Amino acid sequence: MITVFTCITILYLALILWLVYGFKKVKHFNAENLKPETKFSVIIPFRNEAENLPELLASIKTLNYSKKHYEFIFVDDDSNDNSSQIILNTLSLKDTQIKESNIKVIQNVRISNSPKKDAIVSAIKVAKHNWIVTTDADCVLPKFWLDTFNSFINKKPCKMIVAPVTYNYTNSFLKRFQLLDFLSLIGATIGGFGIGKPFLCNGANLAYNKDLFLKLNGFNGNSNIASGDDIFLLQKVIKHNKNDVQFLKSTTAIVKTKAQPTLKSLISQRKRWAAKTSSYNSIFGKLVGLIVFLMNAILVCYFLLFLFGWLQFSPLFYVFIIKSLTDFLLIFKTAHFFKQENELSSFIFSAFIYPFFSVYIACISMFTKYKWKDRTFSK
Repeated sequence: MITVFTCITILYLALILWLVYGFKKVKHFNAENLKPETKFSVIIPFRNEAENLPELLASIKTLNYSKKHYEFIFVDDDSNDNSSQIILNTLSLKDTQIKESNIKVIQNVRISNSPKKDAIVSAIKVAKHNWIVTTDADCVLPKFWLDTFNSFINKKPCKMIVAPVTYNYTNSFLKRFQLLDFLSLIGATIGGFGIGKPFLCNGANLAYNKDLFLKLNGFNGNSNIASGDDIFLLQKVIKHNKNDVQFLKSTTAIVKTKAQPTLKSLISQRKRWAAKTSSYNSIFGKLVGLIVFLMNAILVCYFLLFLFGWLQFSPLFYVFIIKSLTDFLLIFKTAHFFKQENELSSFIFSAFIYPFFSVYIACISMFTKYKWKDRTFSK
């Protein structure tokens, strides 16, 4: 048994160090003050987001990019609050900064088991521009967001851009715990690009050609899965031509979103994320998920065996220290990029909790349904 634990630990150590190496290989992109050339259609699906929309709308008003070169398409996914009215009231003809022609609020047309994918498809049908950018209603957009995309597109030959996302308002341990987990995911995302094996992305900050989307038949083939509008499209593009996808490692492109407010909502979110992993086409992505799961599982198993007096404490201690130091290296690199090093104060306690949380989520995601936007979905 000790031999199995040792082999898994070595594999995990090698994997994370490889991703750290990849993270360093992706060069930081400094956007130049170029003339706006690229035109963007920004798509934002929403459902009952009255609480979050004011902050998003305020950030839209501060965008530096030429207003003639972008439009925002909000897609109402059957909200039963006043979300649509908030958008219309905030971004009206009275607003001298944004003209009505730049803003659309449309209704989602449901055609599949995935409301968000349907919302994006509904928006793409009416989008005026070839570059599609997706984000979420609970996000805050940086001032030079579209400027950075424009500069990157002019410098890099690509048809899909994966960009950075992080959490803000981490004013509790639960939210800092989520941030540390999220930083490890973003670190792995960037690291995957650096080693030439991209396998993750986030729809809260994603851009792609509409022509490419249509050429690849959009979300056809995975529309039965409620989530995954980002990951499954990424896998399609990679299969078509891996060189079409680039990661935009730039601080001026960072989109900030909110952590889940309660443990219940966090578990529901993570179940949704975990439920789609079995449908991944990426062998590397599945391998990463398996190694990470096994690493956390052996820590949980070893801890239980220690409690029953069947194994000694010292091997458990050494494995935990090796894993924690390795994790910290990747998380620190990512936190430094986001300038969130202060949040690392919660790392030690989080490191004790995370293996149990991770194994629990992996197990329940295989057998239970999950809720998303007040709707229940099967795996």
